[in-house]
Amino acid sequence: MSNAASQFVYVTYIRTTPEKLWQALIEPEFTRRFWMGTSQECAWEVGASWRLMIPDGRVGDSGEVLEIDPPRRLVLLWRNEFRPELRPEGYSRMTYLLEPQADMVKLTVMHEIDRPQSKFIEAVSNGWPLILASLKSLLETGESLAATRRWPEGAECATSASADSR
Repeated sequence: MSNAASQFVYVTYIRTTPEKLWQALIEPEFTRRFWMGTSQECAWEVGASWRLMIPDGRVGDSGEVLEIDPPRRLVLLWRNEFRPELRPEGYSRMTYLLEPQADMVKLTVMHEIDRPQSKFIEAVSNGWPLILASLKSLLETGESLAATRRWPEGAECATSASADSR
């Protein structure tokens, strides 16, 4: 990544196993519960296409699996598909890094794009913290945060919806 790039990094610790966290991050029945009702469509192998599907059938984001090492690391090429002001920025790169630490897993999420002052990175910087807090709650208590259980009515996307709910 160059000096003229935008980046978001978030680190959290979740009381779970790497295998359970991995499952929650990629399996549709889990993602629907903590990620605004969305699901992912992917074969989960290098080169496979990836899509984040909005509950009404629209494609929210799309990309490709660049790296996959279950249950340790996943790197996706990622582009917003339905917000007209974000799509032209092109593809970003999102990385999940899972590191076991005693009875918990350190989850690092890095989202970056080789573009200064990216509106897309600004949007995901507002969305990821709520989504990841809900994921943590789901894995540690069995319940996700109520604000992330379904797609907000009238919301453009999960990232803007979570920013508006603050």
